Amino acid sequence: MSAAIFSEIGQALRDHQRFAVLSHVRPDGDALGSELALALSLEKLGKTVRVWNEDGMLEKYNFLPRAELLTKPPAEKEDVDVAIALDTAVQSRLGNTVDAIGSAKLWINIDHHPSNPGYGDLVYIDPVSPATGQILFDLITDQKLPLTQEIAENLYVAISTDTGSFQYPNTTARTFEIAAQLIRAGVDVGRVSQQLYENYPRRRIELLRELLGTMRFEGKGRVVSFSLSLKMAKDLEVLPEDNEGLIDHLRSIRGVIVAVFFEELAEGKVRVSMRSKTEKADVCAICTKFGGGGHKLAAGARVRGTLAEVERKVLEAICDVVDCNS
Repeated sequence: MSAAIFSEIGQALRDHQRFAVLSHVRPDGDALGSELALALSLEKLGKTVRVWNEDGMLEKYNFLPRAELLTKPPAEKEDVDVAIALDTAVQSRLGNTVDAIGSAKLWINIDHHPSNPGYGDLVYIDPVSPATGQILFDLITDQKLPLTQEIAENLYVAISTDTGSFQYPNTTARTFEIAAQLIRAGVDVGRVSQQLYENYPRRRIELLRELLGTMRFEGKGRVVSFSLSLKMAKDLEVLPEDNEGLIDHLRSIRGVIVAVFFEELAEGKVRVSMRSKTEKADVCAICTKFGGGGHKLAAGARVRGTLAEVERKVLEAICDVVDCNS
């Protein structure tokens, strides 16, 4: 199936001239790296490309090659031939980037979230792939699209971040083979890894210290969570991107099956991030009950209610799956 749809997507990329490349709000390394990689490949084909994200380029990822191309969407609508959604499980998660598109002849949806319903005209979803960046590498190489050192570095960051630096269970031999090919294309692993994993602002560590003070356990240590209130975020002057990856400190605790991060939002909602160590505790299924989605081992949702209300409801739902009473 991939050969046929890759051929259709590749033909669409060659046949059209004006593109908008989009990804989800609160972007991660896979979203931003994938957007830039595909945009740079299209530029090499001589295409006109807009690269938009509701949050713009995050401070943490400013080192990405040609990071300046990725901006917040303009206020004025712009007509394009093709709009491409990357790494975005539901179209609403594209945020206000959709509002910036006046018209598009074609929508392409490339993703690896199993909860993606398949919106768009040309759709390729591979829930087995550990990162959208890995799908894009296969698309680029299969269709013989341009692959430069700058494109390779963006793809490497996309794959590295979504595999937990090649540590998560979804990492396969194929993932390492792709990483090796990207390194041959010019990726400096030491430099990139230092930028990704050894270059945090001090405020992020201060945030972690405060969050650990709210840490609580359920079910004899099987479930662990911590919470970020609006007041704490304001007092510490943290950016939303400072939260990325902090939940991994909870998941790493021995005996923990499910880890949860609750983040109070200004609009009367709570952002819930959930991680699991076993597919028997399917956090995607849990988050789906609250209007969210994701993967079996990593998922999230935005839930309306106060921080205390959402904590209670979500932890109860988790304990229905992970026996918290025995």
